[in-house]
Amino acid sequence: MRILFLTDAKTVGGSEIYLKEMLPRLRQLGLEAEAALPLAEGNAWIRQALEARGVPVHAYRSFEDLPLGYDRVVASAWYPQSYKKFFARYTRLTLLIHDQIEIFYPLGLRYAYRLGYRLLQVPNLTRAEAVITVSRWAARWLKEVHGIRNVYAVPNGVDTEHFRPPGPGEKEAFRKRYGLQRFSVIVPARMSLEKNHLAVLLTAKLLPEADFLLVGTGELMGLWQKTAWFLNLKNVHFLGRRTDMPELYRAVDAMLLPTLGENQSLATLEAMASALPTVSTPIPAQQELIVSGQTGLLTPPWPSALARALQNLPLHLGKQARAHVLAHHTLEKSAHTLASVLAIC
Repeated sequence: MRILFLTDAKTVGGSEIYLKEMLPRLRQLGLEAEAALPLAEGNAWIRQALEARGVPVHAYRSFEDLPLGYDRVVASAWYPQSYKKFFARYTRLTLLIHDQIEIFYPLGLRYAYRLGYRLLQVPNLTRAEAVITVSRWAARWLKEVHGIRNVYAVPNGVDTEHFRPPGPGEKEAFRKRYGLQRFSVIVPARMSLEKNHLAVLLTAKLLPEADFLLVGTGELMGLWQKTAWFLNLKNVHFLGRRTDMPELYRAVDAMLLPTLGENQSLATLEAMASALPTVSTPIPAQQELIVSGQTGLLTPPWPSALARALQNLPLHLGKQARAHVLAHHTLEKSAHTLASVLAIC
C-alpha cells in the first residue's frame, strides 16, 4: 500500500516528531509510506531526518505541487482552513488528529472551546473517510460528543531506549552537569494558556526548597517570565527549547504537568519511560496514561494540591510508570497498531 502523510506544518511540533518516528517503522512493516511538507526552513531538519531514514519526502511550495496516485492520503493540519485546500487536491482523505479535542478550562470556558472546535474542525472530520487520533479517550469523545463516525485510536508511543532510567552514576553526573543540588522538578510544556504555567509558578512559590525547570517556548513565555520576576521566584528557571530532554529527565527528581488540555501527552510518556515520578491533573488524557497512586499522581490543578503531591511523591511510582509504557506505549506497538488501522479504515 502506497500512503502519503501530508501536513501543512512549516515548523516542527509533536505531530511532525510523530511522522519522524512512525514513517520509517511503517516502511519496515511493508507499507510504502511517504511524507509531504511545505518547503520551509522551520521544518528542514525533520525533512532531512525522514530522508536519512529512507522515507521519500515531497517539499511543496503550493498545494498544486502535491503528488497524486496514492492508495491513501493521511493528512494532519495545524490550521483547520488547510483541510479545505487538502480536500480540493484529494477527494478522499484520512485525517490524523493530534488536536486537543477538549480543553478543561474553568468557569464554563471549556464549552466555549468545544463550540469553537465544533464550528472549525468538526466539519473537516465529518467530511473525511476515516479519522485516526492518538488516544482512546479522544476517539470516544469524537464519537459521543461530536458524532464523528469511523474514528480509530492509535495511542502514542515513545522510544524506550532513548528515554530510560539513569544507569549507575548517571544521575549524579547529569545533576553536576546541570548544577542541580536540590529537589528538582521539570515542567516540559509549550507556554500556552492550557498548559497552566500560572499554577506551576504559584506551586513554586509554595515550595521554595525545590527548583523548577521550565522547558519550552511559546506565546506566553514573556508573561510567565515577568510573573516569576514579580513573585520573586528564585527557584524557577526558564530553559527554553532543549534537545537534551532524555538527559534532563534522568537528572531531575520529578515531573509536574498541571495541564488543562491534551490529546495524549508525549512529554508525560517520555517522563514515564524515564522512570520519573510524575504529578499531573485528572483530565481524561492523563487518566488514560496515569493510574493515580500506581504510575504517578493525579491532583486538581490547584497550587496547594500540586505542592502537597510533590512533597509526598513516592519515588517507586517511576519504576511502575516505565513498566506501563513498556507494555502499552512503545513506538513499535504504536506502528503496528497504525499499520493495522490503515489496512481496514
